[in-house]
Amino acid sequence: MNSTAVVPELRDNLPDEPSGSRARYLVPLAAGVTVVLWASAFIGIRAAGHDYSPGALTLGRIVVGTLALTVLAAVTGKLRIPRGRLLAGVIVWGVLWFGVYNIALNAAERTLDAGTAAMLVQLAPILTAVVAGLTLGEGFPARLLTGIGVAFTGVVVIAWASSSGTADLEAVLLGLAAAVLYSAGALLQKRMLPRVDALTMTWLGCLAGTVAALPFTGTLIAEVAAAPVGATLGVVYLGVVPTAIAFATWGYALSHTTAGRLSATTYAVPPIAVLLSWWLLGEVPGPIVLIGGALSLGGVILATRRPRTR
Repeated sequence: MNSTAVVPELRDNLPDEPSGSRARYLVPLAAGVTVVLWASAFIGIRAAGHDYSPGALTLGRIVVGTLALTVLAAVTGKLRIPRGRLLAGVIVWGVLWFGVYNIALNAAERTLDAGTAAMLVQLAPILTAVVAGLTLGEGFPARLLTGIGVAFTGVVVIAWASSSGTADLEAVLLGLAAAVLYSAGALLQKRMLPRVDALTMTWLGCLAGTVAALPFTGTLIAEVAAAPVGATLGVVYLGVVPTAIAFATWGYALSHTTAGRLSATTYAVPPIAVLLSWWLLGEVPGPIVLIGGALSLGGVILATRRPRTR
């Protein structure tokens, strides 16, 4: 998934969607491709996580992602490296988003099914709204408070349904930690995206995350030697498709429409992840977990929905 999904405040700094018929079809197509590919990442992590530990899986994915993004940058020739504090901010964002976030999510999915993990991570927009209310003076309107209550109830239901085993409950907490890291990445990117283009920021962030994950190199080499070919191909898929390609299609869509309009598409990630998990892995969250996930997703939509203006 991408942290730019929860930055509607950037919409005034972005160009309007072109009026041509080609763009009208390509923009929603790019957004749809991104959402499906991000949902598929939860499936890929779940499948490869049986043979790769969280740190090694993170390093393998972002090494491949960095290489793919380097090729994309070379083809487009759009890299513009920032300097000073902006460069330092992008590096911190990359370590949090591509490094620590992925490790937490990979660890959570060792016992959590892909659909439940996707529902927990989708709490990130509500966490961002809370931080914005505390630090940016945006306040806590009734809609936000009600959405927080509904989403929190959903999390409690998911945690209660998973409490039959200690490992599952720990995985729920790791999923919530991933949502917190996702939210932190969103806040950092929200401040920097108007001053650095999306491709450059993604490439630098992925490279920074790769450097931070280098301590797992020995583990990755050992696990590549022992893992079946299918699991290794899954790691390559995670690096090329949900990372490099999905970020490219997201950047295209973001450059032709508003971030606020585009962010609404990410609410489709958990349902798609549940369907893909059922279809490809033969696993689906239990009925109680699905109820909790529906409550959480409904709370997020309620809390982050902007009221209509006349």
